[in-house]
Amino acid sequence: MHRDSLFYQLFAQLPQTLFDLLGIDTPQGYRFDSVELKQTAFRIDGVFVPPDPSGIVYFCEVQFQRDNTFYERFFAEIFLYLRLYRQTFSDWQAVVIYPNRQAEQECFEPYQLLVNSDRLRRVYLNELGSLEALPLSLALMQLTVLPEAEMPTAARLLAERTRIEAVPRPEVIMELITTIVLYKFTKLSREEVLRMLGFTTEELKRTRFYQEVYAEAREDGLQQGLQQGLQQGLQQGLQQGLQQGLQQGLQQGLQQGEAAVVLRQLRRRFGSVPNDLEECIRQLSPDQIEALAEALLDFTDLEAVSDWLDRSA
Repeated sequence: MHRDSLFYQLFAQLPQTLFDLLGIDTPQGYRFDSVELKQTAFRIDGVFVPPDPSGIVYFCEVQFQRDNTFYERFFAEIFLYLRLYRQTFSDWQAVVIYPNRQAEQECFEPYQLLVNSDRLRRVYLNELGSLEALPLSLALMQLTVLPEAEMPTAARLLAERTRIEAVPRPEVIMELITTIVLYKFTKLSREEVLRMLGFTTEELKRTRFYQEVYAEAREDGLQQGLQQGLQQGLQQGLQQGLQQGLQQGLQQGLQQGEAAVVLRQLRRRFGSVPNDLEECIRQLSPDQIEALAEALLDFTDLEAVSDWLDRSA
């Protein structure tokens, strides 16, 4: 699981996550960033910059693998940042997020005083509590460390909480849940994950994923259809008159473009489409193609598509 990227998305979309971890009210105006200290090629995973110099700067690092020199590097990065940007804050706090205590390095010398001080807060995700009781931002963090067998049930629980709780930006939380599950189940498509989370056909059609995919397919299909239609129109125009041929060709091109959209959706779901089935779809009227586009998310296999075509004949 590419956790660095995942936690970057989580902090960038929901910066209140850090303050939920610390158990304090979310301050206003904080800006999240990942800062590269170019003089030494150090990079701090997350820096929460206060809106004015009187505030606290927070350093956050996600550490899922044991590194017995981690604190040496982390404190070196922090103190270099403090020297370079001292005028932008009045105090500082560091936070390290571990999946469990076993991932932490064994010996803290010579940084034991700092490690055990109030300057550093260590968080162990497996000790945060139950998903039902945690704020959604922290439940998303805990979701990243669940075993594969537990993740579908937990992800559905968080998706349901997102639907029924009055949370800001629910679409962002739902997208993060989907992304976390996709990192774990790499063989599943995004559509399959959304269905696993309990999305109905109508809800799936309203997701950004479906709208982007459908818009992309529609645009590609219309472009292909228009090109084919223009070619046919030009050919017919030579024989029947340019104006009449172009008009007819454009109409045919639009119809073929709509059919191409439907065929692309079917291939994304079921793989290759038999030639005879593809030909039947290309022969449909514009109204029939529109009806098929509405119905295709309810199909479970290509046989269901054939049955629908038989009923619509």
